[in-house]
Amino acid sequence: MASEYQELKELAYEGNMQIPAQHLAIFTWGNVSAIDWAKGVFAIKPSGVPYPELTPDSMVVIDLEGKRVEGMLNPSSDTNTHLVLYNEFAMKDGAKIGGIIHTHSTYATSWAQALRDVPLFGTTHADHIQKAIPCTPYLSKEMVENNYETETGNLIVKYFHEHKINPAEVNMVLVGGHGPFAWGETPAKAVYNAAVMEEVSKMALQTLMIKPDAEPLPDYIINKHYMRKHGPNAYYGQGNK
Repeated sequence: MASEYQELKELAYEGNMQIPAQHLAIFTWGNVSAIDWAKGVFAIKPSGVPYPELTPDSMVVIDLEGKRVEGMLNPSSDTNTHLVLYNEFAMKDGAKIGGIIHTHSTYATSWAQALRDVPLFGTTHADHIQKAIPCTPYLSKEMVENNYETETGNLIVKYFHEHKINPAEVNMVLVGGHGPFAWGETPAKAVYNAAVMEEVSKMALQTLMIKPDAEPLPDYIINKHYMRKHGPNAYYGQGNK
């Protein structure tokens, strides 16, 4: 008999298979989750299982209190971070989150290891968010020793609140010394945002290699590029035909 969560597990599986397809991680260095808000559960990659060995049925289903609902394998070690982001951002800040991704993609992780926001140098970046990609500080010793994965989520949430960053508009973040997280309205969109973050991180690094004192893109260009895709009168693409 098919699981009542079969469609959800297939969405999570497809998202996880895009991690190696988009060159966002090697070995088992990343995970995607997909959430069903109506049922109050999300499906996530099992811990330490290589991507070629994954199947939809190997996805683990977790409820919004962190309890395993379905699945024989251990869920991703980052499950509690996903749990915090779903509970805090989507339920309290109004972001439409259908999926979350975490990877250790090379360029984004390099900025995280440097504890640097990714500067907004060009229109590729501005097409997606209107500010630098934020990077949190390190977790404190107490946070690491308490509940590392839960506190990672708490750190992201606290940083966004303290800096008045809207997770509905800024759908990506670097955790200091760790790596990137991203989210989106679907798991596929979360993967897309992670791929954008990686590419923009690479472009920013190369910009600074070419010109170490490069200036951020002017606000009027940032606003034009963002609003033509995301504003009330957006005209990019075929949606207005």
